[in-house]
Amino acid sequence: MAAWRDAQATTLAPTGDRSKTRENAIKGDSKHRQSGHKSLKLIIFDCDGTLVDSQHMICAAMQQAYEAHGLAVPPTEKLLSIVGLSLPDAFRRLAGLAEGGEHHPVDGLVTCYKTAFAALRQSDQHLEPLYPGARAALDALGRRPDMLLGIATGKSQRGVRAVLGRHGLSDRFATIQTADDAPSKPHPGMVLAAMRETGVPPGDTMVVGDTVFDVEMARAAGARAIGVGWGYHSAEALAAAGVDALIGDFSELAAALDRLWIATSAPEPMAATSL
Repeated sequence: MAAWRDAQATTLAPTGDRSKTRENAIKGDSKHRQSGHKSLKLIIFDCDGTLVDSQHMICAAMQQAYEAHGLAVPPTEKLLSIVGLSLPDAFRRLAGLAEGGEHHPVDGLVTCYKTAFAALRQSDQHLEPLYPGARAALDALGRRPDMLLGIATGKSQRGVRAVLGRHGLSDRFATIQTADDAPSKPHPGMVLAAMRETGVPPGDTMVVGDTVFDVEMARAAGARAIGVGWGYHSAEALAAAGVDALIGDFSELAAALDRLWIATSAPEPMAATSL
C-alpha cells in the first residue's frame, strides 16, 4: 500500500553511504565487464504488499482519517485496490470511487492518515511483518555478485527506512526511490531514477511488485516486471496489466529472474536460407 506509511520518524541514511554503495556497484560492474562476466542486474522491489504486509496498519489509519472528517470509510477491498499509489493520489482515486467523492478533503485526509499511521507504528499491536521467505530471498540475491537490489515505493523516505530498519534490512538496497523523490506510480520516475543511480539499463532491470501500478511503472520505464501472488491485487489483474512472470512464493523468485534474463540474452535463431 504504498503511500501510507509516510509519517514515520527515522534518520535518513547519510548521503555519503548511498554514494559509496553506488560507487562500489559501478566499480563492481566494471570488473565484471573486464573479466567477461555478465553486467549487473537491478531488481527493484515494491515494499507494501510485496516485502511487508502493512494492510492492517493502512486500513486502521485510513479508518481514523475518514472518521475524523465524518466520512464513510470505503470497503477494505477498495482501500487495498489503491495500495502502491502516493497518499494524495490514493485519496483522490478513492474519492472518485465514492459517491460525491469530489467533496472529499484530500489534503486533510492525507494529514490525518500520516498522524494516525505514525501513532500506530509506535504500538506493539500494529506490525508490518515481512512476508514468508522475503528475508531469505533478499539474502540469496544479495550474495550474487551480478545483482543489485533496489526499492520503489509510495512510502516516504522516512517511512520506508523505518520499516527496513525495524527488520534489519537497511543496508541491503543500492537505491531506494519513494514518493518523496518522484511522481506516484504508475509514472516511471522511480524506476528511471533507480537505473540512473545504479547505472543499470532497462534491459537489465526487473521490478517485483504486487499491484498493476508496479507493472505499469516497469513497462513505462522499459523494464520488466514480476508479479507476486500474495499481495493486494489479483493474479488476474497483474496478468492483464502485462506482467512478464507471476510467482506464488518468494522461493520461486530467483528461478523466475534467471528464466527471464536467459530468455532475453538468448541469441536469435538464424533465418533459414535456400541453397
